[in-house]
Amino acid sequence: MYKLVIDISWIEDEKVTVESHDFEKIQIIQEFIAFQEEHAWAVDYEAVELNDEEDTEEVPAFALASSEEL
Repeated sequence: MYKLVIDISWIEDEKVTVESHDFEKIQIIQEFIAFQEEHAWAVDYEAVELNDEEDTEEVPAFALASSEEL
């Protein structure tokens, strides 16, 4: 497992910690935070609506609801 710990420059004594088995995901997050810090966290984002048909996973009929006991 890979672990990335990044100090956030605009927050005193706070860090972001990410753990993953996928190094590419760690690298993407590291690059994103570096980009944000270079631009003083002043980058605007636009919300987008996801297509529910393409982005949702089917839940098997035998799956338990979160309120059900194992």
